[in-house]
Amino acid sequence: MDNEAKDTEETAVEHGSGNVFADLGVPDADAHLLKAGLVNRIDAIIRRRGLTQTKAARLLGLSQPDVSRLLRGDFREYSLERLLRLLTTLGRDVDIVIRRPRSADGGRLRIAAAETG
Repeated sequence: MDNEAKDTEETAVEHGSGNVFADLGVPDADAHLLKAGLVNRIDAIIRRRGLTQTKAARLLGLSQPDVSRLLRGDFREYSLERLLRLLTTLGRDVDIVIRRPRSADGGRLRIAAAETG
C-alpha cells in the first residue's frame, strides 16, 4: 500500500471510559484504578525526594525488588490499606471522604491529590 492510500484510509477510534482496567475487562476495575493512582503518588514522592529504590525500600519496610515491581505497576498483591500506609510512611496525610454520588450512575472510587509530589 502506498503512502497516498494510507493517508486516505480511515482509522477506527474507540473512546475509553476513563478507566483502562474497565476497558480491558479487569474485575474490580475501580479498585485497580484507585491503586494505580496511589502508586503514582508514591512514585512521585520518591522521585521528588531523589530517593533510590534501595533507600525507598528501607524507608517503606520493603525489599528493593518489591519497590521496583511496585513502581513498574505490579501492585496486585498490595491492598488499598497497605498502599495508604506507604503514603503515610512517606509523610502524607490521607483523608477518606464518603459522600453522595455525583451522578445517577452510582458511587465510584477516586483519588484527589491536594498537591503534586
